[in-house]
Parts: sequence; structure tokens; C-alpha cells
Amino acid sequence: MSEFVDIGGHRVGSGYHTFIIGEIGINHNGDVAIAKKLIDAAALAGCDAVKFQKRTPELCVPIEQRNLMRETPWGTMSYLDYRRRVELDLDAYTEIDRYCRSKNILWFASCWDVPSVDFIEAFSPVCYKIASASITDHELLRHINRLARPIIVSTGMSTMAEIRRAVSLFDRERLVITHTTSTYPCKPEELNLRMIPALHNEFTCPVGYSGHEVGLQTTCAAVAIGASLVERHITLDRAMWGSDQAASVEPQGLMRLVRDIRVIEQAIGDGVKRVYASEEPIRARLRKVQ
Repeated sequence: MSEFVDIGGHRVGSGYHTFIIGEIGINHNGDVAIAKKLIDAAALAGCDAVKFQKRTPELCVPIEQRNLMRETPWGTMSYLDYRRRVELDLDAYTEIDRYCRSKNILWFASCWDVPSVDFIEAFSPVCYKIASASITDHELLRHINRLARPIIVSTGMSTMAEIRRAVSLFDRERLVITHTTSTYPCKPEELNLRMIPALHNEFTCPVGYSGHEVGLQTTCAAVAIGASLVERHITLDRAMWGSDQAASVEPQGLMRLVRDIRVIEQAIGDGVKRVYASEEPIRARLRKVQ
């Protein structure tokens, strides 16, 4: 297997720069202006990419949920209409594509259905993300694999058998697996970060971490034990409307997270014991010569 997967010119794999993704998802609430502010926050913090979510509501909303009424910032509406309200259209993504290029930051999306993949493919994305909810949608997985782009697959709420089946459908040379737990927000005792090296040992491809916890320290710990990619939901304000906002990172927290990950990268080293030049004067002064 390849030691790394190239995503937009970035090598993602063990020993390389951690690929950091600001997951905008649907935290833009259907507003391009909010999406741009989130892109600004990710670019300022030093993220490598931002990610969106794309759905065709008529395909992704179960029939029994479509007419359930929901209170929203835009009034009371059916769940199907709400899902339509927060989707961005072609004009919106065209502006997002232009804006990300101007900010020198990559963007891509997790697509929840085949028409959404075809929609995003028009923008020649640097990769695709398979959401944890979609890992058993084998038609979708095969469709994405045929496009021959790098693929990031999330493994939340999945058994190992489901993960193995999904992985078997992909070209492993283009695959990154991300460990995650699909609870928003997730309790520390359910993060199970040791799955990161476990997944790497079994599949011998780059493994990342998609976090939904509150706080930053456990995401940093994921990097320390081998995550070569990190994804966190980002928001302008955790009190904003939306199901993912509470498990998201605000701009100041995102800046700290990226800073700390870069320090951890430097500190991990290569596992080869050596005496550093900075130690030589201390060694000469404190060691007894045998």
C-alpha cells in the first residue's frame, strides 16, 4: 500500500504534515455569508481544507420524517422543507469555490447520494468524504470510487465487518480512513482513540480522526498516537441554531488547535535515539567519563 495519499498536493500519511480539515458541514445554515466567515476562520487558523455536506433532500430524508413539523429560525416548517432550506445551490457553491481559491484553502464535500456526487464533481474536488451514515450505501461508494479521486471514509457507528466491506469497494491507494464516534457531542470515554493505530495496522493505509467531542485536548492526543488527518466541525458561535453547533470549535479554539497540532508534529520525532547538539555542553559538564 502507498505510504501516503495525495490530497490537493498535500501528502496525507504517517510522518507527513497533519492534514487539518475545518468541517463546515451545514453550520452555514444555508447562508453563503456565514460560509465565507467560516472559510475565513479556517484559513486564518491554518487549516488545509474546509468541508461541506451535500444532500438531495428528496432522497436523503426518510418518507416518515418528511412532513414532521419543526421550529426553525425561519419559522415552523416541515423537516423536508427545512432540509431544503439549509442546502446550498449551484450559485452558492460557485461562489464558495471562487472564495476558497482566493483564500488559498482547499474545499470538498461529503455527498450523501449519487446526484449530490455528480453535482460536486462539476467543481473537480480534491477528494470525496464518505460520511459515517453512508458507509453501508454500497451503490454510493462504488459511484464515488469510479471517479478515481482520493477518498476519506468515516467509520462512526460501524462494526468492523461493515468497515471491511466498505474498504473492499475502494482503491486502497487512494483511501484514507478516519476513526470517529457518531455522538454529538461525544463523551471522552467513548472516543476510543486507540482505534487509530488499530485501523492502521489492519488496513495499512493512512488513518485520521474526525472528532465530535467538546474541547481540544483529545484531538491533539489523536495526532500524538498517529492520526495523519484531523477533522473538526467549526462554527462562529456554538450557541447558533443547528444540530452540529454544540460539538463544533469556535474560531479562537480552532487557532489553538492548529497551533498545538503543529507543535505536536515537531515533538513526535522519528523514534531514533540521538544526542542533540543542544545536549552536548550539558553532557560534557554533567557526565563522568568512564
